[in-house]
Amino acid sequence: MKTVLTIAGFDPSSGAGMTADLMVFRAHGLFGVSCITGLTVQSTLGVRATHPVEPETVRATLDCLWDDVPVDGIKIGMLATSENVLAVAGFLAQVRRERAEVPVVLDPVLRSSSGKDLLEPSGVGLLRERLLPLVDWVTPNLDELALLSGRSVREHDDLPEAARLLQHDASGLNVFATGGHLAAPDDFVLTAEGRMRWLAGERVETRSTHGTGCALSSALLCGLVRGDVDAPQAAKDYVAGALRAAVPIGKGRGPVNHLWEMRGPR
Repeated sequence: MKTVLTIAGFDPSSGAGMTADLMVFRAHGLFGVSCITGLTVQSTLGVRATHPVEPETVRATLDCLWDDVPVDGIKIGMLATSENVLAVAGFLAQVRRERAEVPVVLDPVLRSSSGKDLLEPSGVGLLRERLLPLVDWVTPNLDELALLSGRSVREHDDLPEAARLLQHDASGLNVFATGGHLAAPDDFVLTAEGRMRWLAGERVETRSTHGTGCALSSALLCGLVRGDVDAPQAAKDYVAGALRAAVPIGKGRGPVNHLWEMRGPR
């Protein structure tokens, strides 16, 4: 069984963050290890507060795991502070020196759906400048793509240019921009080689949409580690299935059903 690492925040409702990532890994037949970057006080009703983990603890955790566990892939989610962005960037620089083939997926978690900042403003520029050149894939939603590119992103035609701007200082970067908030919920993929494609989507009517971005980026990493022929499409199909199979949990926007399709190890 291959092992994958999530570097993310802790969501006590398990709809998003580290606990959700671990469920996605398990659903794909992979073993997950984790490094928590921040604690959140939240439920399906929204995020009430965040409490970042000290960067020294984040880096020590990553070094401890890297020294012991043969990690086959890395997913990065909420980082909370500029210092944590730098701590993770330093760790990834080491990963690239020692095992450059390990795929890294960045889900740029900047703000919760309820409007709470999950990365301090000074960290956004550092994420763009220091992390994007070190990862293989980035999976922004429309708001995240706009913040990282500095370009308004509201319509289908806005995505290609904004995605290209992310590659300006990160030539090896693949972009998977999610279009769930577009009139037609299509996703856009721009590869590091410049190939563009749209992944057609459908609107799933459900209140259980919490953590879709986390699930997508984690499923994408699983596909890359497993060697799936079309990891982006497989990740999109997985999330669509998780939305369809979701059952109401909590009083607000409940989680998708991360375990809807249990898959055996490969």
